[in-house]
Amino acid sequence: MVMDQEQEMIQAAFEDLLESLRPGTTEENKNLIRKAFDLANEAHQGVRRKSGEPYILHPIAVAKIAATEIGLGTTSVVAALLHDVVEDTDYTVEDIANLFGAKIASIVDGLTKISEVMEANTTQQAETFRKVLLTLADDVRVILIKIADRLHNMRTLDSMPEHKQVKIASETLYIYAPLAHRMGLHAIKTELEDLSLKYENPDEYRELERKIHAYRDENSNLYQQFIAPIRERLTENGYHYDITARTKSVYSVWAKMQRRHISFEEIYDLLAVRIVFDPKDNQPEKWQCWNIYSLVTDMYSPKPERIRDWVSVPKANGYEALHLTVMGPGGKWIEVQIRSRRMDEIAEKGLAAHWKYKGDSDSNSELDKWLASIKEVLEQPGMDALEFLDEFKMNLFAKEIRVFTPKGEMRTLPKGATVLDFAYDIHTEIGNHCIGGKVNHKLVPMSCQLRSGDQVEVLTSDKQKPQSDWLDFIVTAKAKNNINTVFRKERKEQVKLGSMMFEKILESMKLAVTPEAVSKAQLHLNLPSKEDMFVNLAKGFLTEDEVRKALKKKSENKFVKYWKLQFFKGDKEKVVKVKEETGKEEVSDFIIASCCCPIPGDDVVGFKMEGDKITVHKRKCPEAIRLMSSHGDKIVPVKWVSHRIMSFLAVIQLNGIDSMGVVSDITRIISQENNVSMRAVHFETKDGIFEGTIHLYVHNTADLNNLMMKISSLKSVENVTRVENMEG
Repeated sequence: MVMDQEQEMIQAAFEDLLESLRPGTTEENKNLIRKAFDLANEAHQGVRRKSGEPYILHPIAVAKIAATEIGLGTTSVVAALLHDVVEDTDYTVEDIANLFGAKIASIVDGLTKISEVMEANTTQQAETFRKVLLTLADDVRVILIKIADRLHNMRTLDSMPEHKQVKIASETLYIYAPLAHRMGLHAIKTELEDLSLKYENPDEYRELERKIHAYRDENSNLYQQFIAPIRERLTENGYHYDITARTKSVYSVWAKMQRRHISFEEIYDLLAVRIVFDPKDNQPEKWQCWNIYSLVTDMYSPKPERIRDWVSVPKANGYEALHLTVMGPGGKWIEVQIRSRRMDEIAEKGLAAHWKYKGDSDSNSELDKWLASIKEVLEQPGMDALEFLDEFKMNLFAKEIRVFTPKGEMRTLPKGATVLDFAYDIHTEIGNHCIGGKVNHKLVPMSCQLRSGDQVEVLTSDKQKPQSDWLDFIVTAKAKNNINTVFRKERKEQVKLGSMMFEKILESMKLAVTPEAVSKAQLHLNLPSKEDMFVNLAKGFLTEDEVRKALKKKSENKFVKYWKLQFFKGDKEKVVKVKEETGKEEVSDFIIASCCCPIPGDDVVGFKMEGDKITVHKRKCPEAIRLMSSHGDKIVPVKWVSHRIMSFLAVIQLNGIDSMGVVSDITRIISQENNVSMRAVHFETKDGIFEGTIHLYVHNTADLNNLMMKISSLKSVENVTRVENMEG
């Protein structure tokens, strides 16, 4: 009785498949499909899926996805029905070729090879990816049917054990969702991403799904209010159209939250409206898209930076549409997508629809170029999987890579991330103790850059601790912050120890512990700050005798500063020294140009205009550019060479919201900088906005930039800029 019911269920599923075939499918082709079904049904007889249902229902479902959701024809439907026969039963590829012809046998063979790769427990996802793409060289329908197969497996993943669910979901997100995107299957790509998230992060998925549904319910009236005038205008202009309203997919919301580190409430473009129109005769579709754009923006103000024109230049996967974001009722941003009926079918069904509509003029589309380039590269001998992946990775996340832990957990990192970045992404302590890693089971240094598909194992040692040169090759904020935190903590302890050692030296010399004593020692030891002096003392880089000698030296005028420039003229090299007193320059050999006030660190150029004096300008100074263009023979190459303590005039301008104590906060920050002195300060306030100009003496551009960054971090300060040119 149960068997009869199952046979009825199987027969009903197959009849449903026949009804969903392309319009115009011939009786001959339907007979071929029936023949494939009979063979598959007999071959899978008595076999059940994990869910307990008859196995044959799976290939029928895959065939239906291929026919209805991708839009494939008879050959693909037959291959989909037979796709597991060779792998799971006694039938061979030769048997399929004899019964259904070489083309269908070739596709079934390709599908079988992919299945073998995916089930081989390989840890190198890059190699898997390459083998999947290799089948493009035979027939792209292999990929499309495999995507249909994966979609049905994801839809029925509930019956699998949890560890299998996570593995399949991760693999789907890494390989199949981007592949569906590249093939132009937007609807399938979105569903694969959502299903992957559902099994990889079930709690987050459920919570986001609930919030999105609640948001949609709350804003249903807003949709109707927004759409009503658009309907009216489109109808007035003679358009036949459909308008549908939707919210972002769960995965796209989740991904945006992860990428930008924002909450659900901070995502402003959750609402989207899609207009699909039937093109009018004798009017280009592109023109009609822009005409509808004009009608919409007559009613709602657009956000200029959010216009996406894929009508003029379609995406590489063939996608065409015009996207804009407008300000809707109630101050809500709403995305509007404008497509013709043809564009909509290509967007949803991708490759199959692309070929259906393709004419001779479209023979060089981006998608065709991509397919051709894959086949070309596949012919190159010796290309390994990682090179292949790097060359053709699916560009769903163009600036991100996805790598795997030894247990198969996927991690998303920025492009250029290293083994050390990965270690810190796993855990701070793993990063702090990292000594290297294994990428795809090969030993590599911690500076090794990762590529999508790499499987990474971190090697650690209890004796390891963060090093300063690590900052030279890491790229993630998390790694940098953790390393700097360790350094700050160590430096704080060293400053404390060095300060105690310095006080003991003063006591042994019977000198008072005063700020003047600290400044005197720092000046004569030629160190940029008192903290640096204390750290060098604590680390043993500075001896107690050197500190005593510095404290015994006679102090010169504290305003006297020394700095050097090096000039090159012909074969001779000349080093000159300049002495400057605050507020008054006494120079010999060269003059610092007052129009741009260059300081050490600036890119400079010299001009010998009169006598032996050389005027030094910033290279980008307008006056320097004018001089270079008109007096090229007067140019003297010049660069900063060395310095003891330097004092250069620099001017900064700033503005912001006038608030109690803002000026004192700014001057306090400047006074705390040992390498910066104020010469003049001027502030004005009008209508609650302050503007200020500060003249400073600084050592170099690094000190100035550091100071500007600290000032700009104040809550009331809006902008801080350096005045590049002092005169007009």
